[in-house]
Amino acid sequence: MNTPNPSAGPGRLKRHLSVFDAVVIGLGSMIGAGIFAALAPAAAAGGSGLLLAMALAVAVAHCNATSSARLAARYPRSGGTYVYGRERLGDFWGYLAGWAFVIGKTASCAAMALTVGSYVWPDQAHAVAFVAVVALTAVNYGGVRKAAWLTRAIVAVVLAVLAAVVAVCLTGTATDAAHWAVGTDAGGHGVLQAAGLLFFAFAGYARIATLGEEVRDPARTIPLAISTALGITMVVYAVVALSVLAVLGPGGLAHSTAPLADAVRAAGVSALAPVVRVGAAVAALGSLLALILGVSRTTLAMARDRHLPHVLAAVHPRFHVPHRAELAVGTVVAVIAATADVRGAIGFSSFGVLVYYAVANASAWTLTREEGRPPRIVPVLGTAGCLVLAFALPSASVLWGAAALAIGAAAYGARRVLARG
Repeated sequence: MNTPNPSAGPGRLKRHLSVFDAVVIGLGSMIGAGIFAALAPAAAAGGSGLLLAMALAVAVAHCNATSSARLAARYPRSGGTYVYGRERLGDFWGYLAGWAFVIGKTASCAAMALTVGSYVWPDQAHAVAFVAVVALTAVNYGGVRKAAWLTRAIVAVVLAVLAAVVAVCLTGTATDAAHWAVGTDAGGHGVLQAAGLLFFAFAGYARIATLGEEVRDPARTIPLAISTALGITMVVYAVVALSVLAVLGPGGLAHSTAPLADAVRAAGVSALAPVVRVGAAVAALGSLLALILGVSRTTLAMARDRHLPHVLAAVHPRFHVPHRAELAVGTVVAVIAATADVRGAIGFSSFGVLVYYAVANASAWTLTREEGRPPRIVPVLGTAGCLVLAFALPSASVLWGAAALAIGAAAYGARRVLARG
C-alpha cells in the first residue's frame, strides 16, 4: 500500500525517489569509501586476517541492514534509528542513536572530503576538502532528485574504475593467490579492530533509511533498496579486496597510502594509476554527497523534536529539502575537513555508527511478528557484534567517541531538567 505523500502539509519532505534512486544513493554511500579510505588501515590492524575481518564486518552489516529495513518499513520517516529508538525503546535511546549518528557521520563526511583532497591535490588536501564540502552542500540544497542524478553518474564511474583494477590485478604477472591465505598473526583483537574499521565502508545503507520521507511506497522501497545496495557492495568489495591482496599482500597493503593505485603499478600497468586516482576522488565525492544528505535528515528529525535547535527543522518551500539543516551540517563538516586527520576520522566515525546500529538492533528486537519482526537471532547478533567491534577500535577512537556520547547524554539530561523547571 502506498504511503500518502506528506508534501501536502507544511514542513514536510516530498516523495520523489524510486527503488532505483534509493539503491543508487546507498551505493554512492558505500561503493569506494572502504576501498579507498579504510582498506589500508584495516590491513595494518588485521594483517593476514583481513579477509576474516571483512567477513565479520559483512555479517554485522547484514544484521544491521535487516533490522533497519524492518524498522524503516514500519516507520517511514526521516531520522532512521533516531525515530526507531524513540518509538520502541524510549526518548533517550532515540536521542542517543541520533546523536551518535550525527557525530559519527559528520566525521565520515570529513574523512571522505579529505580523501578527495589527498587524491586530487595532496599538497593542498585540506583546501580541496573544504571546497568539495561547499560544492556538494550546494548540490544537496538544490533538491534530492538532483543529488540522486549526480550520484548515478558517480557510481557508474567508480564501478568502471574498480572493474579495470580487478582485471589488471587478476591477470598480471605479480598475482599470487598465496596472499589470500587467512592467518592469525595480528591476533583476535587485531582482526576485530580491522572489522570495526571496515564497517565504516558498509554503513552507507543508513542513508536509505534516513530518506524514509522522500521515497515512494516506503514499506516496499526501503527494505528492497537496503538489501540490494548492501548485496552489491559486499560482492564488489570482496572482489576488489581479493584482487589487491593478490598483488600487494597483507604487508604491502598495510603500508600503502593509495592501495589500488599501488596495486596496478605492481601489476605492471602504471598508466592506469592516474585513472585510479580520479576514480578514488569521484568515489569519495559520491560518499560525501550521500553522507551530507543523510546527516541533514537526522538533524531535521532531531530539530523537529527540539533535541537540536528548532530553527533547523525548516523545509524549503520550493526544493522540499531541510535547507537549514543541510547548511548547518555543511558548515560543520567544512570546518572539520579543513583541520582533521583522515584515519582518526574513520575510527571516530565507526564508533559512533556502531553505537547507532546497536540501538537499531535493540529496537528491532521489540517488533512483534505482525509488525514484521526479523528472526530473533538477527538483532541479538547485530547488537552484540556492534558493541564488540565498537570497543575493539583503536583506543583513541573509543575514548573520543565515548566522550562525545557522554557530552550528548549530559546535554539531554540538562534539557530535561530545564524543561521540568
